[in-house]
Amino acid sequence: MGQDIAASHFTTGDFNRFSARLRQETRLLETWLKEGRLDDSEPTVGFELEAWLVAPDATPAPKVEALLARLQDPLVVPELATFNVEFNGTARPLGGQVFSLLAEELTQTLAHANASAAALDSRLALIGILPTVRPEHLTAAFMTPRERYRALNEQVFALRHNRPLKLLIEGRDRLELTWHDVMLEAGATSFQIHLKVRPSEAARVYNASKIVSGPMVAISANSPYLFGRDLWDETRIPLFEQAVSVGGAVLQERVSFGFRYAQASILETFQSNIDRYPILLPHVTDDPPEHLTHLRLHNGTIWRWNRPLVGFDPDGRPHLRIEHRVVPAGPSVPDAIANAAFYFGMMQDLAHAETPPESQLMFLHAQKGFYTCAHRGLDAEIPWLDGRTLPVARILEEDLLPRAKAGLLRAGVEPAEVEHWLGIIAARLRARRTGARWQRAWVERHGPDMAGLTTAYIEHQASGKPVHAWTLD
Repeated sequence: MGQDIAASHFTTGDFNRFSARLRQETRLLETWLKEGRLDDSEPTVGFELEAWLVAPDATPAPKVEALLARLQDPLVVPELATFNVEFNGTARPLGGQVFSLLAEELTQTLAHANASAAALDSRLALIGILPTVRPEHLTAAFMTPRERYRALNEQVFALRHNRPLKLLIEGRDRLELTWHDVMLEAGATSFQIHLKVRPSEAARVYNASKIVSGPMVAISANSPYLFGRDLWDETRIPLFEQAVSVGGAVLQERVSFGFRYAQASILETFQSNIDRYPILLPHVTDDPPEHLTHLRLHNGTIWRWNRPLVGFDPDGRPHLRIEHRVVPAGPSVPDAIANAAFYFGMMQDLAHAETPPESQLMFLHAQKGFYTCAHRGLDAEIPWLDGRTLPVARILEEDLLPRAKAGLLRAGVEPAEVEHWLGIIAARLRARRTGARWQRAWVERHGPDMAGLTTAYIEHQASGKPVHAWTLD
């Protein structure tokens, strides 16, 4: 959820001062881009993984504050709810055995966290939506005690003129609810993939990220159930979009696919932040403009499914990253790292293709494909680069997997590493077995026992096997 703040109530003066600082820092970023001040080195890769803390009865366990106190790890941080936690991976250069290193670190981090969780009579689950989460869990009583979250809740409802949120998701079943806070967002956990990019390539990578969002969500879907209803393959997508809806124009919604590709520069998205998105957290600081504190805070309250970020290297030099947010948490560590490898490989190919793919696929077609894939998973048919509407499984197998392999090899990733991690994607595709499909198959065999499903899921996750190898025991 980003930077913390010191207060949750603001004045008109706060909004005015914040707006002035935001515009000043956006102009400074524009100058840096023109003058080549941002890092232009080889790409690095990383991730953020959100997880659930689960009680022995398979329901959410609101014990994250105690878990964090035990861990004392700066790379493990709180999330919106007291049963959600976020793990950050160490950024690494794209090359060599990078994915095995990321997997080893994440496995060790989760083992340490699970050992601490066991002392609290709980355990971790990596899953887009926990099947046992109930409406009473997603209330303000379970909000993490941080001023940022209180402020977000207050400001979203201020923009809504205190009108309640409406949740409507129509999939295999139908779910319609009225909500009075932003805690529905805590029902959705993600695996957010980060790629540091050269400024000259940022717009191309940003556009390519949008183009592959549909296929990525189809092959990684892991969120079919919410409150006992069977909805989309990746129900997390409509849940998150509606959970913080400000209820205004579509172009002002805080979670969205966006409204077009970047035309010439990634700066366009930061300018759009000012033009289209009201300020939610006008927390003004005394930091110098060069820290871009206000630009980064405001950008952190606009949750595009593909989001450009400005960060700083250890030596203080600013850099650009693209955050790919469409992938859910889980099902296993190998699945998560394979998803990341697949994304990075596709970016290395598509963003350097002689013919820019954004010139081959209309933005509205990429957008349509994204929501179709979130809804139907590997059964989706979507518009593609050759002008045809094709099964997404065919696109993945015949076009995107070869592109990802070529891209990773070009980036210097070891051939055996490429074969192993992309092999997990290929095996998942051959088996037509995503996390969402495994969950539905388990329910078809055992019945709609959400606690039993969750327990079986966590046990398979602990095995370390990717989901295509899971049984229905």
